[in-house]
Amino acid sequence: MKIQILVMSLFLSNAAIAQQEEVKLWDVVPGSITNDSFKEEKQYEGDQIRGYNKVSEPTLTIFTPEDGTSNGTAVVICPGGGYSHLAINKEGYKLGAWFAEQGITGFVLKNRLPSDAIMQDKTIGPLQDVQRAIRYVRENALKFGIDTTKVGVMGFSAGGHLAVTASTLYEEAVYDSKEGVSAKPDFSMLIYPVVSMKKGVTHQGSRDNLLGKNPDEATVTKYSGEEQVTAATPKTFLIHATDDKAVPVENSIHYYLALKNAGVPVEMHIYEDGGHGFGMGRSATADSWPAALSLWLKKHSLITN
Repeated sequence: MKIQILVMSLFLSNAAIAQQEEVKLWDVVPGSITNDSFKEEKQYEGDQIRGYNKVSEPTLTIFTPEDGTSNGTAVVICPGGGYSHLAINKEGYKLGAWFAEQGITGFVLKNRLPSDAIMQDKTIGPLQDVQRAIRYVRENALKFGIDTTKVGVMGFSAGGHLAVTASTLYEEAVYDSKEGVSAKPDFSMLIYPVVSMKKGVTHQGSRDNLLGKNPDEATVTKYSGEEQVTAATPKTFLIHATDDKAVPVENSIHYYLALKNAGVPVEMHIYEDGGHGFGMGRSATADSWPAALSLWLKKHSLITN
């Protein structure tokens, strides 16, 4: 598949990464509806892009390690935002830069957000994009020095739900794949994720945006990650805060138990405080999670030093 390459400069608060490569995911977006009034919106914090709304052209922004430091691992990063917007700086670009410092190539996904205005089936639109992103990484493994058996996915909040969906529904044929490579992640990292679509546990806004106001029970079950775990589900690292008022900690707990019961390697850290949407940290006990993640990555030989 031919991909148009763009070039952009990103100026981040913790790391200045210039001339990062941004690529379009699709020549023709599958299942799309042409809507000239649907225009992408950007949010800024100072001169930095903070987030996006109304994405219709999905992209990957690629953060590459310095020459000679790549360890062959890659991560597709899915920012959160309730399936209504993308918090792409704090839950995307900052992680891409952090991974690059660890020798990991980071691919920040700017995925479409479920919308009847631009999608024939909004429940599969984001999954189409994340599957295509994972396949793009494997297709271009030689170019980026990536080991095709070390391609992971990371997600925050609703982006965590997208990462869970990628990790459990990777065999779903949501578009006509011609790449000839797998969409299955080799590992997943889920940070305060929405996992379940079940009432009383889910984040209602994420559920409404993805599935609509009155989804049937079969659809709710299909998109509840804890119900889709098998022994083949990728090994997983989970982070959540007990005092999360937006996405109940039970999302991570239920997924952890499902993985444990299926014999899937899993590690979970539940912190006393942190709330929701803490990104890489904001003065709470949850701020130590990046260090815990580094140890987990080393344990599984995804970081080699």
